[in-house]
Amino acid sequence: MMKFAVIGHPLTQSLSSVMHNAMLKDLGIDGTYELLDTEQEDLVTRVKQLKSQGYTGFNVTIPLKVPITLFLDEFDNLANLAGCANTVKINEDKSLSGYNTDIYGFKTAIPSEIQSYLKGQKVSILGTGGASRAAAIAFCQIGVRELDFYARNIINAQDMVNFLRNNFPEVTFNLKQNQSLRDLSDSKMLVNSTPLGMRGKAMGISPIEEDVLKTMPKDAVVYDIVYNPLKTAFIKMAQQNGYKTITGLDMFVHQGAKAFEIWTGQKAKPDVMKMAALEELAE
Repeated sequence: MMKFAVIGHPLTQSLSSVMHNAMLKDLGIDGTYELLDTEQEDLVTRVKQLKSQGYTGFNVTIPLKVPITLFLDEFDNLANLAGCANTVKINEDKSLSGYNTDIYGFKTAIPSEIQSYLKGQKVSILGTGGASRAAAIAFCQIGVRELDFYARNIINAQDMVNFLRNNFPEVTFNLKQNQSLRDLSDSKMLVNSTPLGMRGKAMGISPIEEDVLKTMPKDAVVYDIVYNPLKTAFIKMAQQNGYKTITGLDMFVHQGAKAFEIWTGQKAKPDVMKMAALEELAE
């Protein structure tokens, strides 16, 4: 039997097990996927447990996407570029291979016509954690011209921005303090990459004020990577003001499908995974 899990904290909002178990069942694979709540100080113990108890692979979520890199024996190119991993494969010799499927998931969730619209434009990202790195790399792949990061702590984010500047010299990266977020009139997309608004973590709270959101151009797009609840306060506010929106569910499904394929070698069905997640969200 194959065993999979997700590690991170909190996991009360996670639909990873619902989605992956539905895919295992659909393909007739004998396997299980569990939620293993893991705080940062327990990461060493958890990794030892996953290796010793016969797990095939695991996902990594907040706040462990960057810390997990210290335990990896090899990285795929995107995990290396992002400096964080959300998918780990445990090899037969117990070595750990890290992947970043968030970049693929983030980008795939953006419809192709919106990707075309973003080429040569400026976008803004709220937050500078693992998810924001994935979003930034996806934007570089799409061909944006300029990217503003809004951070709580500029010092902590400086290394990441310098790394991006070195790897994507054709893109302008700006690092700004959250408090300076007042005018988004030159941003064509705004992404919330923070956990704000997530079920079990400040649900019902938007990461920005409505009057700031309304400074965005009318044809701008709002993207929230939080998927539970499906419509966060941020997404609702954007829709009420007439903006196109992308919820976190498609990113979540596509990153999960890619992880599933890495672990099992079998083609995942995003539609099956999305339906399982939607059914759970509707309850």
